Amino acid sequence: MFDNIEFANPQFFWLYLLLPVAVVWYLFKRRHEMASLRISSLRGFTVKSLASKLRPLLFALRLLALASVITALARPQTEDISTRTKTTKGIDIVMAIDVSSSMLARDLKPNRLSALKEVAADFIKKRPNDRIGLVGYAGESYTKTPITSDKSIVLAALREISYGELEDGTAIGMGLATSVNRLKESKAISKVIILLTDGVNNSGFIEPNTAADLAVEFGIKTYTIGLGTNGNALSPIAYNRDGSFRYGMRQVEIDEKLLQEIAKLTGGKYFRATDNEKLEEIYDEINKLEKTEIEEFKYYKYEEKFRPLIFLAGVLLLVEWGLRSSLFKSFI
Repeated sequence: MFDNIEFANPQFFWLYLLLPVAVVWYLFKRRHEMASLRISSLRGFTVKSLASKLRPLLFALRLLALASVITALARPQTEDISTRTKTTKGIDIVMAIDVSSSMLARDLKPNRLSALKEVAADFIKKRPNDRIGLVGYAGESYTKTPITSDKSIVLAALREISYGELEDGTAIGMGLATSVNRLKESKAISKVIILLTDGVNNSGFIEPNTAADLAVEFGIKTYTIGLGTNGNALSPIAYNRDGSFRYGMRQVEIDEKLLQEIAKLTGGKYFRATDNEKLEEIYDEINKLEKTEIEEFKYYKYEEKFRPLIFLAGVLLLVEWGLRSSLFKSFI
């Protein structure tokens, strides 16, 4: 009940020091007001009445009234805070995802593509104030979903991304160019592409450097991620008779120099993810680097609680006056 009560003028609590002074003064005064009489015997005198014993009650009531007034002066109050947020600078983000067969390699658990989808989903959920779109690419590229603020649509589209939707290959230039095309008309303050691949550019009719120049022209920053362990990885190497993949050890080849050039040219940054934990760390870092400016407004509502204390002090003084004028009248 009293947990959220604060005091606007707590300096008035120093007045509580008057209370022990008043008690000392009362005891000193009362001792001097009482006359002393020395007699040889108390036989024949009546025992002190109940009223005389309760006479200090008058002072106690006045003391309590004073304490109530001091507490009221400190202005107890409750505070109700309501907030409203306003997004002042939103970010439009396109995530370009490699869906070639090599993304089924099992150096990340359960495989590269599944690990990426899980981490990317967490990243999307952490960007409630931004618009996000998805582009998939392999031997060619396509827009899975245009930039939208509806995260449920983006997350559903991310879950649907799988190998086999496109001709196999790694068309990094096509994936980047399609992403630029999705962002070039954007009016957002900041436009960002997160391009992930686990290979080298070997398909498509648009060179990655040409796509990077387009990104620069439209003011689009690109973060590039090279996915895969250093060395060999258990990867698809052939088809079985039933159409499933046959797995074997294959050398991981990532054109890191190209990815670094794209990131540097567009003002982004290159990352290398060699396991699930590193991939999570990379998306967390990008999340920290690209911040949406949010303006927060706080509204304070105060409810004063001193009035009941003033009322209590009044009642105590009224009771004290009533007792002094009736029951204790003969002792004053």
